[in-house]
Amino acid sequence: MAAVAVRCWKIDAPFTDQWSWRQSDVAAIARNYFENGFHFARPQIDWAGDQAGFVATEFPILPFTASIAYKFLGVQEWIGRLQTILAFALSLPFLFAIVRRAFDEPTAIYALVFYSFAPLSIAAGRAFMPDILALALALAGFYFFWRGVTAAGRGKPDDSAAGSDDYNLLVASFLIGFSLLIKPSMATIAAPMAAVVWRKFGTGMFRLPSLWLVALIALFPSVVWYWHAHRIVQQFYPHHFFGAGGVRIMSLSWYGHIALQTCTSTLTPILLAIALLGIFVSRNNPSAAPFRWWLAAMIIFIIVVGYGNRHQWYQLPLVPIAATFGGVALRFTEKKWNQGVVITLLILFLAFSFFYSRQFFTPAAQSLWQLGRELHARTPVNALVIAADDGDPTAFYYAHRKGWHFLERDGIYDGNPRDSAQIISDLEELRSRGATHLVFCSGTTWWLDYYEEFADYLARNSTLESATADYRIYKLAR
Repeated sequence: MAAVAVRCWKIDAPFTDQWSWRQSDVAAIARNYFENGFHFARPQIDWAGDQAGFVATEFPILPFTASIAYKFLGVQEWIGRLQTILAFALSLPFLFAIVRRAFDEPTAIYALVFYSFAPLSIAAGRAFMPDILALALALAGFYFFWRGVTAAGRGKPDDSAAGSDDYNLLVASFLIGFSLLIKPSMATIAAPMAAVVWRKFGTGMFRLPSLWLVALIALFPSVVWYWHAHRIVQQFYPHHFFGAGGVRIMSLSWYGHIALQTCTSTLTPILLAIALLGIFVSRNNPSAAPFRWWLAAMIIFIIVVGYGNRHQWYQLPLVPIAATFGGVALRFTEKKWNQGVVITLLILFLAFSFFYSRQFFTPAAQSLWQLGRELHARTPVNALVIAADDGDPTAFYYAHRKGWHFLERDGIYDGNPRDSAQIISDLEELRSRGATHLVFCSGTTWWLDYYEEFADYLARNSTLESATADYRIYKLAR
């Protein structure tokens, strides 16, 4: 209950935290479903200017179910967050059952504490994003799969164990398939599944039709959906596929940053140290093999999908892995020393977690939220806004207006300008497509001082409608 209560803090607050840009996109998709028809297979964003803005995304069940709730409750931030909190709550009994099956009940209880209060888990467990739902489904699928594999071969074909085997594997295949639809990166759950099967059947696992059927059922829906998503990218401006380009090996400094992030705001230093102890003390325990395999798969995933892992939520599966090994370590500590040492370590972990969790909730997009509210009040509903917003769609979402990120290339944010000529050329192109306003947030108003030729051009071709320390709004001359 405490873990759920923590995630309900300011549940109705606007999306202004460190992940506001991702949440604003998901929220925009939900609102577009609600306002433009519940066309599930065509999610829409707000930064495609005068076009519909159909984009390719992971299976958009989270924004779609939120849009249905909007029909009865109106467009509310807490609806999206509540879905995520419920998904987190769903994951708890399955992680507990998995760890208890591998070790024992006290280890499972300790693992739940680490999982519930790791900083990344808190942030992802209340954000309007699909990652925690995908993880919950993966954990549930792994639980049923482990049960099915354990039951396999216990008796004759007409025994109840055989029926349990079929039922559990079928449920597992659907849950894993749903998880992969929502987040393909959850494919790393195949590693602990493979470890369980290898321990049971060895090389004979490749001759089992039931396992091939599980793989087929789990993978086929994703093949269909992402083929459809690819067609959306080809047909509709801005021709964008969320998560595209992530498979790229990066520099050592890049991975060094991810390692530092993992040590601090993902797990905390204390959980990382305790988990490493758990890995060491369980090195000869075959029950820990699924979690070692999962950890190895995650390390490979972070290396191969190096660029994609600039998004910290990609590392979310590290939390239940570390939590499990942390639970192992605390159980070892409890037996080796006493309960007082365990309580001290848990208190230290919670203190570290509180310290590192705060960074996720700093109002990084406060100026964009205020800009969006001002745009909503000052501009007509058919206004098309060019936003120098560092690629963050928060202002579009709260303005309830369409437009373009600035600079842009094929509808996608294209970074800071080289010079005034590039800004003016891009601005003229968007004006010819119907743009009515140009806006700056606190992070981009420096353009007006640095690019002097552009500032002179803007003074001649626009009217300053509103200006504060957080934003500036210009109406473009026609």
